[in-house]
Amino acid sequence: MTGFAGDAFVLDRLMIVRLLMTVVLLGLFMYAMRNPRLVPRGVQNVVEMFLDFVRIHISEEILGKEQGRRFLPIIATIFFSVVAMNLPAIIPGLNISPNARIGFPLVLALLGYVTFIYAGSKRYGFAKFVKASVVIPNLPPALHLLVVPIELVSTFILRPATLTIRLMANMLAGHLILVLLFSATNFFFWQFNGWSLMAVGTSLVSVAFTLFELLVIFLQAYIFALLVAVYIDLALHAESH
Repeated sequence: MTGFAGDAFVLDRLMIVRLLMTVVLLGLFMYAMRNPRLVPRGVQNVVEMFLDFVRIHISEEILGKEQGRRFLPIIATIFFSVVAMNLPAIIPGLNISPNARIGFPLVLALLGYVTFIYAGSKRYGFAKFVKASVVIPNLPPALHLLVVPIELVSTFILRPATLTIRLMANMLAGHLILVLLFSATNFFFWQFNGWSLMAVGTSLVSVAFTLFELLVIFLQAYIFALLVAVYIDLALHAESH
């Protein structure tokens, strides 16, 4: 671990993995779109398939065609960033997701947070957007004393917090389970004489859970991007609260 400026900026293993995956992700898109064809093939085709998935099944599905295309760059950035930072969890030699530590999930959650506040403020003005988001029409005045603080916390504090914690906790839990399974395999095979058959069992379970973790990697990216799209849609329709 090395640092500078009194360790205010520390470059540890997780940060190196983050930088590596950022370079890989940018390199993938630059390579795929270096000479785009009308009829895509190869890497361009794969990248466009994933982009179409985000556009059709997340962005336009939640926001409609017009607003979906408007916010597609943000939603796609979040989706691909989550996938890229989750993949090291199952890559030999890396073996940990940068999203297992709170920093990067928090950055993505704040990006979604700023986006949905921008969307609502752009449409209604900031003050009117906040009022429409926390004040439920036709409630008895006395109930507003209870409901407004709840809505304020739910909308402007819990949303980014739950986005951050959900992603971090899932990837951290997956990492810990894989560590335990592969450690058990090593223990039974090399250190616990007479239990080599158990090592075969834990190896099979480890492989199976690695495949399951691959599903989780994409599922977490889908859920994160989907929730950001939902929050943007709620901001765009705050008056129908």
